[in-house]
Amino acid sequence: MSEVQYLGTGRRKESIARVRLLPGNGRIVIDGKEMDEYFGLETLKLIVRQPLVATETEGSFDVIAKVQGGGFSGQAGAIRHGIARALLQADDEYRPVLKKNGYLTRDPRMKERKKCGLKKARRAPQFSKR
Repeated sequence: MSEVQYLGTGRRKESIARVRLLPGNGRIVIDGKEMDEYFGLETLKLIVRQPLVATETEGSFDVIAKVQGGGFSGQAGAIRHGIARALLQADDEYRPVLKKNGYLTRDPRMKERKKCGLKKARRAPQFSKR
């Protein structure tokens, strides 16, 4: 294992990502798979790379992430949050750039709970006059 590593935990919706940054050449591994293999959509891959692109460190760190819970979109957001937090450990001068782009802020939006008498959180049963 490498002697220098930076850790960050990211969260989004129901997803939690534990991210390790190691000095390397830009490989991103998620749950033992390459990012291209793990995420099918190009937009999700873009979301994961955002903090690295903003700080111009895309080719200088290898990212190893373990993700649990949620769907693909939430997992991508959690990994992004974790990478941003780990980059802060690497160098505190990245803070203004990451803060300005909103990568350090934990997205508080969660699924609303189901209410009784309704089919979902706000979806009411169909109304019929007769």
